[in-house]
Amino acid sequence: MAAKNTVKQYLKNGYYHLYNRGVEKRIIFLDEQDYSVFLSYLKDYLLPKNEKELHERLSDETISSKEKDKILKLLRLNNFSEEISLLAYCLMPNHFHFFVKQKNPNSIDKFINSLCTRYAMYFNKKNNRVGSLYQGVYKAVLIENEAHFLHLSRYIHKQAVKIDKPSSYAEYIGLRNTEWVRPEEILSYFSRNNPSLSYENFVKQEDEYEILKNLILEDD
Repeated sequence: MAAKNTVKQYLKNGYYHLYNRGVEKRIIFLDEQDYSVFLSYLKDYLLPKNEKELHERLSDETISSKEKDKILKLLRLNNFSEEISLLAYCLMPNHFHFFVKQKNPNSIDKFINSLCTRYAMYFNKKNNRVGSLYQGVYKAVLIENEAHFLHLSRYIHKQAVKIDKPSSYAEYIGLRNTEWVRPEEILSYFSRNNPSLSYENFVKQEDEYEILKNLILEDD
């Protein structure tokens, strides 16, 4: 029998919960540098690539060979800014959660494989290790109703807020504006003027595990 949420149904313009954790539930983010590197990779993949600017920098004869190599890598790097919208995320010590919308049926698979492979290469090199970093293939769950749509974002943010880990919660409560995070669709359900009907108040409410029990990671 296939593991929970490993069998994936990919739809055009579908919303998904994506998650995975370290092999044997091991830590995959050991320090602040690891979180920062992972987020920088997200930015590379989700922010539109300015190829004109990169080519202009490449033509500058004064740049170092190291900078030139970096630009060439960025030019070769996959970019998913036109294919994937990241609605919410959190990075926990031994796992991650993404709430995304994909525009094409195969966008998620290309995106998550590119991201996770790149991070695993960084992590293994940094820590002088070999082998798989993740516990099997990533999991993807199609979001099929409004309740799941709203409560999934709360579930993701509550985890991060509880232990102060990187997440998109700051974008949702107006403390930060990040171009590659798209909170607008979810925030449209909440009031910006009435605190009792705000997204922040919604997140503070008790979890409704039963609503999400088939969509989430067991034993977070």
